[in-house]
Amino acid sequence: MEEAHITEKTSVSQPRWLTIIRIALGLILFWKGIVFIHDSSDLHLMLQRMQIGAVDKNTEWIAFLITYINLLGGLFIIVGLFTRTSCIVQIPILIGAVFFVNTKAGLNQSTSELILSAIVLVLLIFFAIKGSGVLSADEYFRSYYKAGSEDGNTKKFFK
Repeated sequence: MEEAHITEKTSVSQPRWLTIIRIALGLILFWKGIVFIHDSSDLHLMLQRMQIGAVDKNTEWIAFLITYINLLGGLFIIVGLFTRTSCIVQIPILIGAVFFVNTKAGLNQSTSELILSAIVLVLLIFFAIKGSGVLSADEYFRSYYKAGSEDGNTKKFFK
């Protein structure tokens, strides 16, 4: 009996409605990246509020990284390309957002931002474990790679 690779097992068993949640997660991250580009002073202020020595000294560089990691990671998650890697890269940013930025701002001031950050963090952890699913660029390339020998899962999805 031939064993399937772990990514093939989780991608095939994932319900298709999770694709919509994955796309929404990517859109939220992409949107936050655009917001950070549009108003970078807010991101600088949030980073300074963290009051961590290494962050205070490199605020501009870290703000640049967070902005473009959100943009690129959000785009990759929307498309379903390198989804696990993109989620793993985003997790430390969201941990910082949940535990350092939003909790120091006060619960009454930014409750919706804290809730959104916590939900996005949970979804990032979920998709880092489960993968991108059936309808994704990862699955397309995986089925394209083995197209000569067998039907991939993308073809099964459209039958």
